[in-house]
Amino acid sequence: MRRILPIVALIGPAAALAGPLDEPHLAIVPRTAEEATRIEAVTKPATDFSAPTQFEEMSAGAATVRARSNADAFSQPSGNISFEGELEFKVGNGLFKKIWVSAPSSTQASDGLGPLYNARSCQRCHLKDGRGHPPEGPEDSAVSMFLRVSIPGSDADAIEEIEGYIASLPDPNYGTQLQDFALPGMAPEYRLQIDYEEFNVELSGGETAALREPTYTAADLGYGPLHPDAMLSPRVAPQMLGMGLLEAIPAADILAGEDPEDADGDGVSGRAQIVWSQEFDMPMLGRFGWKAGNPTVKEQSAAAFAGDIGISNPLHTAGSGECTDLQADCMAAIHGDGDDRVFEIDQQGLDLVTFYSRNLGVPARRNVDDPEVLAGKRIFYETGCISCHRPSFVTHRLEDNAEQSFQLIWPYSDMLLHDMGDGLADQRPEARADGYEWRTPPLWGIGLTEQVSGHTYFLHDGRARSQLEAILWHGGEAQEQRDAVVDMPPEDRAALIRFLESL
Repeated sequence: MRRILPIVALIGPAAALAGPLDEPHLAIVPRTAEEATRIEAVTKPATDFSAPTQFEEMSAGAATVRARSNADAFSQPSGNISFEGELEFKVGNGLFKKIWVSAPSSTQASDGLGPLYNARSCQRCHLKDGRGHPPEGPEDSAVSMFLRVSIPGSDADAIEEIEGYIASLPDPNYGTQLQDFALPGMAPEYRLQIDYEEFNVELSGGETAALREPTYTAADLGYGPLHPDAMLSPRVAPQMLGMGLLEAIPAADILAGEDPEDADGDGVSGRAQIVWSQEFDMPMLGRFGWKAGNPTVKEQSAAAFAGDIGISNPLHTAGSGECTDLQADCMAAIHGDGDDRVFEIDQQGLDLVTFYSRNLGVPARRNVDDPEVLAGKRIFYETGCISCHRPSFVTHRLEDNAEQSFQLIWPYSDMLLHDMGDGLADQRPEARADGYEWRTPPLWGIGLTEQVSGHTYFLHDGRARSQLEAILWHGGEAQEQRDAVVDMPPEDRAALIRFLESL
């Protein structure tokens, strides 16, 4: 089992790492020594599985919301939000759902779509604030999934301030992501084509599981060929809940979990993603996205507006969105930033959407005292799954952002990058993450996926059709845990899945 460093150890060596420990977007109240001792005790992994751990039912601390039985389970504001905050949340929700239209339009506050885009609103990808899915058959849209694209860079393209940064550049014709929709009169960039090949995995007890291996093709390219060295990586929209709490985890606590040389010999390393902040013009700890490519909720939101919808904003100022210089019609199109508008969504609008995204409440755990759930929890811990899926953190004490301040949370993620093996490798680097590494996705809310999103597709590209399939795709640093699940008695596998369904 991976050793979780005590909180009191974080303030020493980790503090010498300058840039990534700076969190200029948060008004932080430093922890006292007494608080550090309490935090160390309350976040220590469980060893007794005869009863639930104290407080674990409240996945997000005081921000936890009641687990609803309908598709709105991920769409509630933080449980501790103020009346004024709830009003701001609802306005942000309205902007999150807003359907953008092409410019010029009589509804000037809503024009500026595209000209090339993946969706017309945030909600179209994150339906009910849940996770996206790959298209199911030729009649289904790929609206909640796209392909990222880049080409290798040179040493001259690297960011010197970030050690280990892997330089990459946009594709000359297509930019950094492919858009499959376009305004009338323009060609979309491509059509996403996915071909699956199924194979069986033998499990103990005479059971089998079928996995599907995808092949991705950027078909019907609208603007010439991709660069010969183009690297493609599929992405489905992740679920939205708890983002503000993940943002409020102290960077020092995350960095303390790093073990790049596997000094403890458990086969799990874990590395921090460090990215360049567009907002603060400095290196920061990456937290959001499948490879943790953005450091804050605001930067994640701004990047999605620009890349997914083609909406300019204070952090991504081009009215043409993701269009490249070689896409002349797109560059010459009328954009929604004329007249008195500087950007298609201004700072106030971006802040409202950021507030909404920060405050999507995490549902409470279900069935925490069920004997099978407790058995599955023991298996999850003792198999070593918590080596990457760290159970709990305590967030910063904050002067503002009261909803996220000093909460004991249970995201089941260490927020680090891990080598997941050949099976999940996309061979496309992003900042410090190489082509095998992915950020550990938080597991909270995973048991409500079908209820909210209407499907059970998991992993970065939705290839896994169940939680068991997702486990069986684990490799690299998680190969030992994956093999243990294959070999364990069927009743233990069932209990493990039952535990995950309670999250």
